[in-house]
Amino acid sequence: MSTKKLELEAMSLDDLWSLHEEISGILSDRIKAEKQELEKRLAVLGGGMAVLAETGGRSVSPTGKPRRKYPRVLPKYRNPQTSETWSGRGKRPRWLVAAMKSGRRIEEFRIGEAAPKLRQRA
Repeated sequence: MSTKKLELEAMSLDDLWSLHEEISGILSDRIKAEKQELEKRLAVLGGGMAVLAETGGRSVSPTGKPRRKYPRVLPKYRNPQTSETWSGRGKRPRWLVAAMKSGRRIEEFRIGEAAPKLRQRA
């Protein structure tokens, strides 16, 4: 065992407790100082928490203006088996990709208009 550990084991409970309180106080002071330093650096880097507080946590563009709210997009396609919907924006959902791989057409899943009928030549 190291000599420091032996010294601690030889100390009385009262001495150990006072040492614990002293160490806790020193650690608390250092943590507060480090936090203040980090807050200063964050403020220098771009406003930090002050910008988030002003915008209510919303995303802010580089110009400092909060992003505008976009209207909700109505669904354009529906899965007839599960009633899942897709707005037509972003990545295609798995159910639609699977249906298209099996030979179906995207127009068959369109909401609001009857599925277009294929023209037959006489």
